[in-house]
Amino acid sequence: MTTTLQDTSPIIIAHRGASGYRPEHTLAAYELAIALGADYIEPDLVSTKDGILIARHENEISETTNVASHAEFAHLQTTKIIDGESKTGWFTEDFTLTELKTLRAKERIPQVRSQNTPYDGLLEIPTLQEIIDLVKVKSGEINRPIGIYPETKHPTYFQSIGLALEAPLLTTLTANGYQGANAPVFIQSFEVGNLQDLSTKTDLPLVQLLNNSGKPYDFVVSGCVGVGVASRREARRRHRTYADLVTASGLEEIAKYAQAIGIHKNLLVPRDNNGKLQSPTSLVIDAHAAGLLVHVWTFRNEDCFLPLDFQGNPQAEYELFFSLGIDGVFSDYPDTAACHPTLQW
Repeated sequence: MTTTLQDTSPIIIAHRGASGYRPEHTLAAYELAIALGADYIEPDLVSTKDGILIARHENEISETTNVASHAEFAHLQTTKIIDGESKTGWFTEDFTLTELKTLRAKERIPQVRSQNTPYDGLLEIPTLQEIIDLVKVKSGEINRPIGIYPETKHPTYFQSIGLALEAPLLTTLTANGYQGANAPVFIQSFEVGNLQDLSTKTDLPLVQLLNNSGKPYDFVVSGCVGVGVASRREARRRHRTYADLVTASGLEEIAKYAQAIGIHKNLLVPRDNNGKLQSPTSLVIDAHAAGLLVHVWTFRNEDCFLPLDFQGNPQAEYELFFSLGIDGVFSDYPDTAACHPTLQW
């Protein structure tokens, strides 16, 4: 069995809260996740019209709230291009926080998680500050520090409309006493540029998210303007993909601005066309050699998400990945993750 980078137990990151049991990104989901053994809770952050950071999986909220049933907001339905994709619906940046607080959350995948649908219409959209307040209270109650693991969603897009996420995020974290490399915080992003910029403004741990396909969206747009040497360099960068970032040299570059990588599980243990697992890659070994922690996403209990090898046995998937020396897991079911015998807190 390979050990973790720091020879400690892997951390459990509650993916959008205990989202297997409650609608995601609600205080109820985060509170339950803490009770079920999570070490960190993960809010995806987007902005309101008035610049307040809130927790939603996407800035388009028709799938996760009851906004479509609010006739007073019908005029706000629109179509936008978000990270190169056309999306139609209602977007957080078109609502004030006061308006969003009149909405209620609903289960995003009711066909898979019907057990969560009784909570539809009951739970508010939380702000980052409300999430931090919950974490502080619960940490005191259980006498165990709980961390937060915020993701900046669509940072290039939000910057383009004058609602950049990074400054209010750092301001909120600083105001709540999160400072230094050992603070119980990880800031994550699928883009590269905003993490590089953040690395010059904070000592808080940063996480480069890596998908198993595609490229960071800021790579897509970075080579679109300018001429000369600088633009040629940017054009080369634009053609790089996530696959380039998981090479040994790519990981060394990431280590210059981040402390961890958050990887799609298939980058570590690929699946064949039938969904059966193949041999593990060297990604954990390579990342640890570069001094990077490795956090893997996303672990879920339902068979539709599990590899063919582990149908009906989600615990076995955790056992496999923990044996490879990963430093943490993003899980929709933190209690299942916490049952693994190598985890102690």
